[in-house]
Amino acid sequence: MAYRETELTRAKKTLTRERLLKAARDLVAQGGFAAATAAAVAEKSGVAAGTIYRHFPNKSELVAEVFRYATEHEVANVLAASEPLTSNDSCTQRLQRALVCFAERALRGPQLAYALIAEPVDPRVEQERLKYRLAYAEIFEELIRDGIVSGEFVAQQASVSAAALVGLLSEALIGPLFPGQTLTTDNTSAVAARAAITESEQQQLIQQLSALCLRALGVNAHTHA
Repeated sequence: MAYRETELTRAKKTLTRERLLKAARDLVAQGGFAAATAAAVAEKSGVAAGTIYRHFPNKSELVAEVFRYATEHEVANVLAASEPLTSNDSCTQRLQRALVCFAERALRGPQLAYALIAEPVDPRVEQERLKYRLAYAEIFEELIRDGIVSGEFVAQQASVSAAALVGLLSEALIGPLFPGQTLTTDNTSAVAARAAITESEQQQLIQQLSALCLRALGVNAHTHA
């Protein structure tokens, strides 16, 4: 007689998978994707190492799933920030909240954000990174389209502008998100460690990025703060 998986068995497998993903995400938040080894995930989850391969065929699939697991949560927060708070909420205000949310969450969890945005990964995970960027672009694109209709933004190709905003935010945040990296100056061969930025500097950076993004869309950010 063929084995049939019971609901209880399926529920246990789902809970174990969720535990593995959460443990892997926590490891990535501490040390990047390189830290999410099968052994480390198993130890943090409190399961045998072999259990991982019952849920994920190899590390590449595990990391890709962790990437998806982590990014769904981040995208959901930015989407929530973009929702109107009142009937009079403008597209500019909604977009500004989404931009600020993106930057604030990244700076609060720099190691995880750097891993999601820029850490070198294999092609399988890079596919998930592209989906991650597209998910943000779709949020921005809808707001830009509505803002063009309402006259808040100048006429433009919304999809291109949205993708550009994602790129602008990502590139501008890479340095601050990875304070342990070393920098070589243009004038000398000296290498200096980048110091972590302060809370005040973070807020200034967020404001500058938000204002820059809105100006790029033809909006004076000072009138919509």
